[in-house]
Amino acid sequence: MNASELVSSTARQPRSAATDANHFVLTFENNRLASELFGQFDQNLKLLEQRLNIDARPRGNSVSISGDVVATNQARRALDSLYERLQKGGSVEASDVEGAIRMAQAADDQLSLPTLERKAKLSMAQISTRKKTIQARTPTQDAYMRALERAELVFGVGPAGTGKTYLACAHAAQLLERGAVDKIILTRPAVEAGERLGFLPGDMKEKVDPYLRPLYDALYDMIPADKVDRAITAGVIEIAPLAFMRGRTLQNAAIILDEAQNTTSMQMKMFLTRLGENGRMIITGDPSQVDLPRGVKSGLVEALQILKGVEGISVVRFKDTDVVRHPLVGRIVRAYDAQYAVHEESEEALDR
Repeated sequence: MNASELVSSTARQPRSAATDANHFVLTFENNRLASELFGQFDQNLKLLEQRLNIDARPRGNSVSISGDVVATNQARRALDSLYERLQKGGSVEASDVEGAIRMAQAADDQLSLPTLERKAKLSMAQISTRKKTIQARTPTQDAYMRALERAELVFGVGPAGTGKTYLACAHAAQLLERGAVDKIILTRPAVEAGERLGFLPGDMKEKVDPYLRPLYDALYDMIPADKVDRAITAGVIEIAPLAFMRGRTLQNAAIILDEAQNTTSMQMKMFLTRLGENGRMIITGDPSQVDLPRGVKSGLVEALQILKGVEGISVVRFKDTDVVRHPLVGRIVRAYDAQYAVHEESEEALDR
C-alpha cells in the first residue's frame, strides 16, 4: 500500500442497506499528491461514492471510507492505484478514476481465494512511449493490451469508444521505439459512411486523409508531431488505403487495419496474407457498423468465423461497458444495440 490504513473498532453505517459494513481511514504521505488524488472540490472522491455507493470523507491528506465491505475494499484498491500513478509523475482525471474503479471491481472476480485477507494490489497492463504512458481502464482493455504483447495477429472488435484503434496505435509506437519493428503501417478500407469524398480536391494523399485521420490523431498523441511527420516522410510510418497493400509482403512491421468491418471477403484475405517475417498485425473494427453495400458480406465477420481457434491469433471482444469516452456514449451504444435486436427479431418472425 502507498497509504497507511487505520481501521476503526466500530463500523459506521454504510450508505447502502448492506449489513456487512466496513470503515477505515487511508492516509497518504504526500499532501500535494493526496490533494490531486481527491480532485478539485473532492470530485474524484465524489465519483467513487457515486459508483461504489460508499461514503468517502476527506480530511487533510486522509480519507475516511465506509460502506459495504466489498465496495470499500474496491475503493481502497482504486485509490491506491491512482496514488501510485501520481507518484510516477502521471495525472488523475475523471476517466482515470472510472478506469481504476472498473479494474478494482474486476479484481474481485480474478482474485477469489478465501485465504486472502485482502485482494492483491491492482496490476493493470500499460503501454509506454517517451511521450505518454497509457494504463488499461477496463478489464477488456487489459486483456487486449496483454494480447498485443503475446500474439502476432490480434483482432480487437466491438463498439466505438472502447479504445481499440488508439491502443493499437500506441502499441505500434511502443514497438517502434523499442526497435522491435522497423516501421508502422496503418491502413483502412476507403469506404464512405454515407458521405462522398471522391470529388475532394488535391492529390491522392489529400483525398484519403479524411479516412485515415483517427490514425494520425492516435499517433500524434503517442509520438511528438515533428517526429511523426519526419517518420512519414522517411517511410518509417506509412498511412495508406487498404488497396495499396495488394502484392506486398510486410516484414519487420507493425501493421494496423482499422475499420475492418468495411473490408470485403477478398480484401480481408488479401490483407491477412501480407504478414511477413517479424510482422505484427492488429485488426480493429465494429461488426455492428458495416458500411458496405447491402448484400456484401463483411470480411471481418467472415474472418472471425473462419479463423476461430487458429494458433497464434488472439480475438478480444469489447462491449458497451468498455466504452471509455463520455459515459453517455456507452448508453447510446446500448440503446442502438437494443433497437437492432428488436429489429432482427421482427425480421426473423416475418421469415418464419
